[in-house]
Amino acid sequence: MQKRRIAILGSTGSIGRQALDVISQHRDLFEVELLTANNSSELLIKQAIEFDANSVVICNEDKYKEVADALEPHYIKTFAGMQSVCDLVCGDNIDIVLTSMVGFSGLASTVAAVKAGKTIALANKETLVAAGHIVMDLAAKHHARILPVDSEHSAIFQCLMGSAGADIDKIHLTASGGPFRTWSREDIAKATPAQALNHPNWSMGSKITIDSATMMNKGLEIIEARWLFGTPGDKINVVVHPESIIHSMIEYADGSVIAQMGHPDMREAIQFAFSFPERLTLNNKKLNFAELGSLSFYEPNLENFPALGLAYESLTKGGNMACIMNAANEAAVAAYLKGKIGFYDITDVVARCMAEGPFVKNPDLETIFQTNDEAYKLASGIIGKIAR
Repeated sequence: MQKRRIAILGSTGSIGRQALDVISQHRDLFEVELLTANNSSELLIKQAIEFDANSVVICNEDKYKEVADALEPHYIKTFAGMQSVCDLVCGDNIDIVLTSMVGFSGLASTVAAVKAGKTIALANKETLVAAGHIVMDLAAKHHARILPVDSEHSAIFQCLMGSAGADIDKIHLTASGGPFRTWSREDIAKATPAQALNHPNWSMGSKITIDSATMMNKGLEIIEARWLFGTPGDKINVVVHPESIIHSMIEYADGSVIAQMGHPDMREAIQFAFSFPERLTLNNKKLNFAELGSLSFYEPNLENFPALGLAYESLTKGGNMACIMNAANEAAVAAYLKGKIGFYDITDVVARCMAEGPFVKNPDLETIFQTNDEAYKLASGIIGKIAR
């Protein structure tokens, strides 16, 4: 395999740190060209020096001098601001762009990389949630390959490699059920952010962990799967699988099901996107089926976790509705993490914004950015009225 030059957008987050661990195991095959972070300047500096990055971007421009001064003796170029990220991902020195920035903020840089024809290792699901049809059309136009990094979508992608072109009858997305799977609705309503952040299986950033607790994360994954695999929403099923060993499955017309399995470890999906179509060694925990014992599966509780229904509704309505949903959710999750609203207020805010937000049937990219801003402001106003 020829050496691949990698940009990691969001290198100080959970996905970014795991990606650098993957690279550290195969320094002969992967080279770090660009690292970006929003605020975590100290860790960004440490990563850039350790991996001898060519360039870094600190999006918070107030921290530019701190980063530039620290990296100048190492001849690592430092830039600031989101526009710098968008410019640098287009460089000829980059083969793969790992998009692991949090939330809607990842859309602009992903679009820039797609237009430059880069291979995208997609870990920012909000990109396809907010602008799926636009991004996928651009990828086809500019011959940009999009490889999924979410464990569920990587699993589907890997299952499809053995399908010999057969049509999918159904996609089964597995969900852990989060920390409140066995709780009553009354108890969930009183859940604190600390309790919601205590995920039983996965170690992730705070926003995605809250999304897992509400099951909005699975809703976002339904929409992402719809665009990645060209599968309508009514053929995408969610099944709760608390052990998180089967990462997802595909079902064919004859009833046969192919599943991808592994321990809950994002590094497997990250490395496969980096090395595709080859597979490399990884110092992860391997499955021992005798030790696993039984695996369990359940229907999701839509009353306790209404976010799933909202995601399906956004797909049915189409247009910019998923973008409205995503923006409202980002605002509501931020407020919940600050203790301003309760757990079920998150989905209540999202539902109101979907009912009242600026719906556009056929949005272009500019409209998507406008929608995100308007929906976030609408959600913030609603939150201000109900905040504790």
